[in-house]
Amino acid sequence: MVRTALSAAEARRVALAAQGFGRPRTDPVPARAVSAGAARLGLLQIDSVNVFERSHYLPLFARLGAYDKGALDRLTLTQRSPWIEYWAHEAAFVPRDDLRLFRWRMDAYRERDATNPTRVAGVERTARVRDELLAVLAAEGPMPASAVEHESNVRRGPWWGWSDVKQGLEQLFRWGDVVSAGRSGFERVYALPDQVLPAGYFATAPDRADAVRELVRRSARAIGVGTRADLADHHRLRADDTAAAVADLQDAGELVPVTVEGWRDRAWMHVDARVPRRVDADAVLSPFDPVVWFRPRAERLFGFHYRIEIYTPAPKRVFGYYVLPVLQDEALVGRIDLKNDRQRGVLHVRTAWHEPGARIDAERLAALLRRTAAWQGLGDVEVTDRGSAARDVAAALGVRAIDPAALPVD
Repeated sequence: MVRTALSAAEARRVALAAQGFGRPRTDPVPARAVSAGAARLGLLQIDSVNVFERSHYLPLFARLGAYDKGALDRLTLTQRSPWIEYWAHEAAFVPRDDLRLFRWRMDAYRERDATNPTRVAGVERTARVRDELLAVLAAEGPMPASAVEHESNVRRGPWWGWSDVKQGLEQLFRWGDVVSAGRSGFERVYALPDQVLPAGYFATAPDRADAVRELVRRSARAIGVGTRADLADHHRLRADDTAAAVADLQDAGELVPVTVEGWRDRAWMHVDARVPRRVDADAVLSPFDPVVWFRPRAERLFGFHYRIEIYTPAPKRVFGYYVLPVLQDEALVGRIDLKNDRQRGVLHVRTAWHEPGARIDAERLAALLRRTAAWQGLGDVEVTDRGSAARDVAAALGVRAIDPAALPVD
């Protein structure tokens, strides 16, 4: 039966089930489950912060448990990996065959960079560098920016400034004149398209309307149910493009318009989405997990107000530096700030918080933290006495909460 209305709880279960939560787990996790889990998500957002673990590893751990990270590395990090990078959400790994779906975006970036007054000067300044970079890659093959020898390869400004070499490579990458050839030491490796893609690969790319329709189709399958804004955010699409694609997919019977209790805007559910009776889940989520990366959706689905505080000065942080939402079954019940202390072999819970109106099941979280530490190759878990749930979590782990005054300020 086609559903036309969902309760708030049903919408949460649809969203979590579409994301792969609630499925049976196996131990050990086979490589095929890693591949299938990544395919279900469709893209993995990349972030360089590794105070706990690099973000793209975490969504599969949340859904599968302690999988072999090497299996994901083989999918994503080598020159011939079946997944490749592009600006699909933010910077993200996507299946290699999907890169052609972003050809129109490459063209749009090229046009923007050529006409936007704030970008024209930078594009003009690096024109000669770009020509030389293409020649270097053609002669020497794929390489990261740090390996390129060039007189312009010097930093300008503060630590986040890019040299003309790096900026030129990023311009070429946005436009599709160079593509990713994996990573080396987690630095992106750049290549000419014909060095890593089949000949004539982009010649088969669909036009903008067809590509956006396919991307919205994939977004709908990945999120299960969502508003037009939710569907647009998944691949960072324009509202007008998304609206046209949604109308086409609704006419084709692939998207079903639904009302969701408490939602102001109309929503659509993918025709194949399930409405499970319950979802059993036990996870900490990356700040860049698809369940929470669109903050308005996290608030609408879970009543969870989430803002990452990495760039907030330490004295002004409310919850911590690298704070991960705690998912237990169908609710986000708290948040914890985790650090992988690699030198001491310790997983450090720097803060732990109950959500207003909810409480973390500390015993379940303690068991998850032990599994997380083991997955990271760590021995102990320690807890700082900071946050409304810290003492509960420490007690469940059987450890004494550390006085925060005894720790250095980040």
